[in-house]
Amino acid sequence: MTSYRGRLAPSPTGYLHLGHARTFWIAGQRAAGGTLILRDEDLDPDRSRPHFRDAMLDDLRWLGLNWQEGPDVGGPYGPYRQSERQHLYRDAWQRLLNQGWIYPCRCSRKDLAQAMQAPHDDEGIYPGTCRPVDRTPFPESMNGNNWRFHVPDGEVVSFDDGHFGRQSFIGGKDFGDFLVWRRDGLASYQLAVVVDDAAMKITEVVRGADLLLSTARQILLAKALGLPSPAWYHCDLMLDEQGERLAKRHDSLSLRTLREQGKRPEEVLAALHISE
Repeated sequence: MTSYRGRLAPSPTGYLHLGHARTFWIAGQRAAGGTLILRDEDLDPDRSRPHFRDAMLDDLRWLGLNWQEGPDVGGPYGPYRQSERQHLYRDAWQRLLNQGWIYPCRCSRKDLAQAMQAPHDDEGIYPGTCRPVDRTPFPESMNGNNWRFHVPDGEVVSFDDGHFGRQSFIGGKDFGDFLVWRRDGLASYQLAVVVDDAAMKITEVVRGADLLLSTARQILLAKALGLPSPAWYHCDLMLDEQGERLAKRHDSLSLRTLREQGKRPEEVLAALHISE
């Protein structure tokens, strides 16, 4: 039987908040008896900061989470910072190109600005402006081009979620062609996590429910690359007083702020209302 390998995958673009704490704590509990990996998803050079990286490591340790592999402890599948793994993403891009799965796109700078962040259900469906009529491989260089994955129209992508049960999404209806590479030479979130989860032999991905739709995209990418897909467990989201999901802009609910207010780890954990 394959031993359990889970992961924590924070981005050093702000301080971790209570929603992160809840998801990461559940991930740690599900990895009990197996291996927990911490991966620094510093893919965005414009927003990643060293002090946020130091804070996330410190705050997670303070909360009581321990990992066996990561950027601060090493491990057999390192490096564990995405900024140091670009060669793996370039290799995956080349394989997708050779098989006709991707095409160059010159649309929407706004889409590109969002490409390296975990996309959510309100991303919208790409209208296919640059989509070619067939999937003949392009002889173009990756440099200077944005690249989208050709989602087969009408293809049903289904998976069993450990918390929400059976999930199904339809290509072209629920989601469209998505970015895998930016013209500034960086992989998108979608491509990077698929490559990394496979390379690090992750057996289950635990993350927020806002990424359920993103799972369909990643299943298609893994299939196109000939990579295994992990099991999935999406957690309920924590909401603010207005009913919106917590984000890094909620500084008053960051672990760093709560610590400065004198909160103890057990008080924070009690506030998470974990019943998963």
